[in-house]
Amino acid sequence: MKAESSIQETVGKLLRKKKLTISVAESCTGGLVASKLTDVPGSSDYFIDAIVAYSDEAKISFLGVKNESIKKYGAVSRQAAKEMALGVRKRSKTDIGISTTGIAGPSGGSKKKPVGTVWIGYSDKNITFAKNFIFTKNRLKNKDMMSDAALEILKKQLLQ
Repeated sequence: MKAESSIQETVGKLLRKKKLTISVAESCTGGLVASKLTDVPGSSDYFIDAIVAYSDEAKISFLGVKNESIKKYGAVSRQAAKEMALGVRKRSKTDIGISTTGIAGPSGGSKKKPVGTVWIGYSDKNITFAKNFIFTKNRLKNKDMMSDAALEILKKQLLQ
């Protein structure tokens, strides 16, 4: 009996079947989404590149996030996540861009944006959006859950 496929294997099969390419812009997950995507043999068929843009300056200079967006909404926001996903997709000339920006913890949170808050952005030629989640106070657990949530959003979009 074959073991159930991991989310990254499922996403990889869908990307390959649809002949789509992907790039990733990460902040709070520190490259974990890219790592999971490239854990799949043959991922070079669809995975183009990733940018870990941890600082606001990196988000602005590498991904085209607007300085005004960060000033008005913060780096951990729907606006920043959308601009990161769109920016990496355009910069890398891929079919899909996904992004993560959040507060992994254990410090850095606030009442408005507690530790465990993440915005995950998605962009393709038809739609750009971001979804918000709040996870735990455990940094490593958060990074893992945040990266899995990004892959789930990607999978859901690919299945449409």
